[in-house]
Amino acid sequence: MSSARIIVLRTGDAIPSVAEKCGQFFDYITRTVGDTWSYGWELVDVRLPDVDLPDPRSATGFIITGSPSSVTERAPWMLRTEEYVRRIAAAEVPLLGICFGHQLIGQALGGEVAKNPRGREIGTVRLEVSEGDPILEGQPRVFDVQATHSDSVVRLPPGARVLASTELEPNTIFSVGPYVRGVQHHPEMDDVVIRGYVEARYAIIESEGLDAGAILRNVRPTPENGRTLRNFVRNFCVARV
Repeated sequence: MSSARIIVLRTGDAIPSVAEKCGQFFDYITRTVGDTWSYGWELVDVRLPDVDLPDPRSATGFIITGSPSSVTERAPWMLRTEEYVRRIAAAEVPLLGICFGHQLIGQALGGEVAKNPRGREIGTVRLEVSEGDPILEGQPRVFDVQATHSDSVVRLPPGARVLASTELEPNTIFSVGPYVRGVQHHPEMDDVVIRGYVEARYAIIESEGLDAGAILRNVRPTPENGRTLRNFVRNFCVARV
């Protein structure tokens, strides 16, 4: 019997200007989940060379954070974490990847990550559900989410199913088997955090030919966004306690 704890695998840090006001990815995750999970949390920084990666069966579930890094860098810590992802999947322990984590899962399980050929996706965007799943329980067919990424899972792992997409990201949410889910958007981020990301990357966005001002003006609250994360915790993790 695994202990009742969700292990968050830290793969990066929030940009400093946002972190100063809102905290780190782990804070966003636990804040969004709230009282949906009343058991333990553990944070493991997988970037550290001497990090102790727990036996997957010792946890109730895993969440992989976002990161400013790119899976395409193939850094040693990324390769080590990809192997760990394969161990978690083989152990049939619930696993959720967010943004970079979503891409890491895609790469680890046989897919491919590259620059999104449709360009950067950032700000508040419209998501459309294509297939029902416990991670989308109670969600409308179309709802707004927060996003910030320039890489994409351009080829899905074998056996993966697409559950939802956006205009710029056809593989926004995918599943691999009964326990592994990836979400390219950020269900842990609110409009305050995303507004900070757009402001911090304003010049980069403009240099890519996008209208950063319009993107910033379009950032708005997304009341359905966090439910995806809570659904993962409730339907995949609480269900195992």
